[in-house]
Amino acid sequence: MTEFTNGNRVTLLNSGAEYFPALLDAINQARREIFLESYIFADDEVGNAVIAALVRAADRAVAVRVLVDGFGARDFPKIFGARLEVAGAHHLTYRKEIGRFSLQRFHLRRLHRKLVVIDGQIAFVGGINIIDDDNAPAALRPRYDYAVKVEGQLVAPIRQAMRRMWENVAWASFKRRYRLPHVDIVPAAPKNSGSQRAAFLLRDNIRHRNDIAKAYLAAIHNAKKSVLIANAYFLPGTRFRHALKAAAARGAQVTLLLQGQSDHPLLHYATQALYNILLSEGVRIFEYKKSCLHAKVAVVDDHWATVGSSNIDPFSLLLSKEGNVVIDDKTFAAQLTASLKAAIEEGAKELTRQDIRRQSLLSRLLRWSSYGLLRLCLGLVGNGAKQWDED
Repeated sequence: MTEFTNGNRVTLLNSGAEYFPALLDAINQARREIFLESYIFADDEVGNAVIAALVRAADRAVAVRVLVDGFGARDFPKIFGARLEVAGAHHLTYRKEIGRFSLQRFHLRRLHRKLVVIDGQIAFVGGINIIDDDNAPAALRPRYDYAVKVEGQLVAPIRQAMRRMWENVAWASFKRRYRLPHVDIVPAAPKNSGSQRAAFLLRDNIRHRNDIAKAYLAAIHNAKKSVLIANAYFLPGTRFRHALKAAAARGAQVTLLLQGQSDHPLLHYATQALYNILLSEGVRIFEYKKSCLHAKVAVVDDHWATVGSSNIDPFSLLLSKEGNVVIDDKTFAAQLTASLKAAIEEGAKELTRQDIRRQSLLSRLLRWSSYGLLRLCLGLVGNGAKQWDED
């Protein structure tokens, strides 16, 4: 069950144009500590701006701790490590690659969270990596994504989760000098900053394996009016598809905004294999063609909303470490809904069953082969295919 806290102010940030100015401003005002986690940390204009801000923070005695993924940000230590270390900042890598051609390269358990906590008072949660929105092939520019700035009581559990992750990676990496003291200087408790109810959800392999999936399912099961989901990599299991079907059968308008320009063709084709089934069940599907949709957000019944790093696909829901914020607030839900509807109007195309029927036999074969191949890959990861069907 989702545990909400009161006294929060959650600000929606649309793509890097809104996210990075807010993030840099918060880093520049930091006085005690900064925790930052990112799957990708690119050597581009944005990445260097964030590093420069972190170095300045460390120079003024702020405790800076940066954690990146060993695959998504595999070159981070070589490119940025020395700059941080000279300033006194610490950085760690989650599941560092042993070599370019090691089997670990194909290890699917990744740190996919995009989280920042500053001075225990401000947090950022979302799907935006530390990378310029235009750092992509021409057809995919600019990335379309979301994050939120959180102020209030919810910052405390986000900081706790990041502190725990830092400790675990430091222990596993034998970085004893990076370990945090058992009794560290905890920032002052977050102050009530607004009137919004919000919750922080994790996905890991121990206590929180299904928290994000269950929150989605509970919201969809209770939907009476509408379900609006925008998701970059959308390949739901049987249970999730049945929940969408049931919501549509109850009369709720179920709308999906998915990628039309994809950077992962195999997953994209596998998703398209499900289109005819979803359309036949009353689900509306829009593909975002303007650029690369990288969002992982949803709104249900004009009050429940989520923004985070978790896609609705087996790799996010079963394997990666993820973080989402759930907001139960009509004003926030209305703002996110308006933003998504604008994206649909400006850059998306609605698909119909007639569009599917016009596909060639070869095109259909490609999509179902992709779907079957992904199921096979999941079957090789323990009982991944069975768990996927249950989500």
